[in-house]
Amino acid sequence: MQKLFSKRLLISVAALLLSVVTWAIAPNPAGAYENPDLLPEVQTPIIDLANSLTNVQKENLIQELEDFEAETGWKLRVLTQYDRTPGRAVKDYWGLNDRSVLMIADPRGGNLLGFNVGDELYPLLPRTFWIELQTRYGNQFFVRDNGEDQSILQSLHTIESCLREGGCRVVPGLPREQWILTLITATLGGIVFGFAGQPRKERQAFSWQWALMFSPLWGILFLAFGIGPVVSRTSDWLPLLRNILGFLIGALAAYLTPMLGRSSASET
Repeated sequence: MQKLFSKRLLISVAALLLSVVTWAIAPNPAGAYENPDLLPEVQTPIIDLANSLTNVQKENLIQELEDFEAETGWKLRVLTQYDRTPGRAVKDYWGLNDRSVLMIADPRGGNLLGFNVGDELYPLLPRTFWIELQTRYGNQFFVRDNGEDQSILQSLHTIESCLREGGCRVVPGLPREQWILTLITATLGGIVFGFAGQPRKERQAFSWQWALMFSPLWGILFLAFGIGPVVSRTSDWLPLLRNILGFLIGALAAYLTPMLGRSSASET
């Protein structure tokens, strides 16, 4: 019994010593994750620690951001990082203020992009804009298909374009996936409209009373979710025309379904 106790005590002491030695010789985590020494000596609007951009892209983007700041007064800065970062030291290095946007590109998370936005930008680009910008260009599918460099460049170009125009409530442009969603909701709105308008009395061609009763439902599906996102993001008339046709086809199909069913039953 005494030998067993001594053996356990020896193992515990060895484990304690191993923990102390490991803690003593291990690198300081704060130094690995937040290191001001990573800041360049020369002032530059881009710190590309993750090597997300090519040298040519960096040179062109540096000139573009400097020209944009001189033209508009808005300060756009880019920090890419992976296992090393200068951390909060970039605030003093770049002199970030209420007219600044700091884009942080870090592939370790679920979304590549993150934004630190100055207070003076929110009246022009609201919080919903930044959320949509992050989800559109920073999601894993976009990065996989287009690369980290395009995720950074296209989001920056969107910010510049919106600030030059005096602000944007939503991110301009209509991705195919988002358009398909608006087409589906517009078609569903048409189905509800056609179903509500089915005649319920003899010699009645269309039940406008029921269609109006269901108008909050088909109106939201068609106007709010089928038309609104399209006209607010693009001036192209083709997706708008397709959504209107989807609504009409859905309404016609739902309206004619009972008549076709009765016709088939009478023939039988």
